Amino acid sequence: MRSLPIRQAQDAAAAAPDRLAVLGELPMWRLTDLYPSATSPEFLGDLEKAGRDARAFEDKWKGRLAEAATKTGAEGIGAAIAESEALDDVMGRLASFAGLTYFSDTTNPANGKLYGDVQSKLTEFAAHLLFFPLELNRIDDAVMDACMASDPAAGHYRSWIVDLRQDKPYQLDDKIEQLFLEKSMTSAAAFNRLFDETMAELRFDIDGERVPLEVALNMLQEQDPMLRQKAAIALAETFKANIRTFALITNTLAKDKDISDRWRGFEDIADSRHLANRVEREVVDALAAAVRQAYPRLSHRYYKMKAKWLGMEQMNFWDRNAPLPEAADALIPWTEAKDTVLSAYHGFAPEMADIARRFFDEQWIDAPVRPGKAPGAFAHPTVPSAHPYVLVNYLGKPRDVMTLAHELGHGVHQVLAGAQGALMCQTPLTLAETASVFGEMLTFRALLEKTKDKRERKAMLAQKVEDMINTVVRQIAFYEFERKVHTARKEGELTAEQIGELWLSVQAESLGPAIRISEGYETYWAYIPHFIHSPFYVYAYAFGDCLVNSLYAVYQSAEKGFQQKYFEMLKAGGTKHHSELLKPFGLDATDPSFWAQGLSMIEGLIDELEALDRE
Repeated sequence: MRSLPIRQAQDAAAAAPDRLAVLGELPMWRLTDLYPSATSPEFLGDLEKAGRDARAFEDKWKGRLAEAATKTGAEGIGAAIAESEALDDVMGRLASFAGLTYFSDTTNPANGKLYGDVQSKLTEFAAHLLFFPLELNRIDDAVMDACMASDPAAGHYRSWIVDLRQDKPYQLDDKIEQLFLEKSMTSAAAFNRLFDETMAELRFDIDGERVPLEVALNMLQEQDPMLRQKAAIALAETFKANIRTFALITNTLAKDKDISDRWRGFEDIADSRHLANRVEREVVDALAAAVRQAYPRLSHRYYKMKAKWLGMEQMNFWDRNAPLPEAADALIPWTEAKDTVLSAYHGFAPEMADIARRFFDEQWIDAPVRPGKAPGAFAHPTVPSAHPYVLVNYLGKPRDVMTLAHELGHGVHQVLAGAQGALMCQTPLTLAETASVFGEMLTFRALLEKTKDKRERKAMLAQKVEDMINTVVRQIAFYEFERKVHTARKEGELTAEQIGELWLSVQAESLGPAIRISEGYETYWAYIPHFIHSPFYVYAYAFGDCLVNSLYAVYQSAEKGFQQKYFEMLKAGGTKHHSELLKPFGLDATDPSFWAQGLSMIEGLIDELEALDRE
């Protein structure tokens, strides 16, 4: 999943009427693969079936799992888990259809109602299933081990059971768990939706034109420095006008998380995310420390070089993503973007390209920008009985091609992992970014190899370094910001000004002295969706980027067999710990040198830029 600055195609077309013609016909996803419509017999039937089956599942198994652990076949634990998995698939399909319909146009009230109603129904159904993991975890370890050894059906789900039992120390009484589940609709989920709909409605006044967020953000990448400044000021003014709402959302969600963490007994504010990611706190701490120590060698050093290239002693914060004078300004047609990514994937492994091609051929991609459509980009796995979908907002910029490569990497991963079934296909966030970043790296390297012109090569390298800094340095700075906000929230509600001060403290540290942080930037924390939807998600980007850098280094020096190992890693889904998945490549995330190796690749690209500068 990626949220990158993009520009609305309609606005681009207004400025240059031939732009849409250059981009070509952009595909829209075909959600009828899930259901014909929200009023179709298939959708309504599955909604009714999910509720009926959830109640029947509770009647059949509640209070009987300890006994089932001593049996095999239709009366055993394995059969119960299989029934649970089938329910999970149906409910996941319903949720995916409602969610993707909503993200197609978040400003459509009917879509919002569908999304809210389906979430409410599924939460109601989930209340009947809540007993299942709680009761499973109350079974004695020795009994469960014997069950998995004697019942092949239970043994099939071993990795899921082992993962589930890691949650055991943080489980609460059944009634409290049910309350938490049912109240989520009016707490976290409600404030998430408030954020989404508020952000979708915001307009930013630039040169007399009121534009949505993505248009304004994209202007920070324009060649014209005055346009970048106007966009930055408009963003700051609109964020400031709405900052009390965003501060309220942030305070409420941070407190909501604090209450949940306190009841469950988590020691650290990010421990619940680490548990969900199946990664040790020490590993994340080592990653964050390594990146912070590398700030001077990475972002500080690069931005100093970039300031010189732009003819400045110090860049304004709105110049951070400005294009270099060498950067190509030509738009990249959709067909060329498609061919570029598929060619790069095919060069690594034909099977990878074959899977990615299905997204184009079978309408699994939604590419055009349109009013109300969700911003940024993501790949949504839906459920194994269906297929993933990819959302991008394609404007023909080189970064859009990289975003397409990134999201298709997710999509390929989700297709391959789907064979593990609904319960075991989901990959922890720390590893979920592996295939996406690797796909992006393959595409970048393929393009770089074709580039012989020194100026074009410099522009490409600079863009890649900026993307990696945004993925590693910026995301760890985000993680540090979240840590400060959630820690401070424990002492009381934070004002918007206090949140802004915490934001500026981490930004100044990570960006370095070559970036001038002026008035207005203190509000820019407000638009980052990850802080709202997935607290502490952001370190997964840095984890994935550093992991892929190390993985790619192995690939470059590897003999035959790397591709097969790579596919086996993706196919594993959520069935293996990161240590098991990385072992065949000779990599170990608990080794401090692992992170140094990943960061050294970024440093090496900056070295190459410096060398080009001296030529």
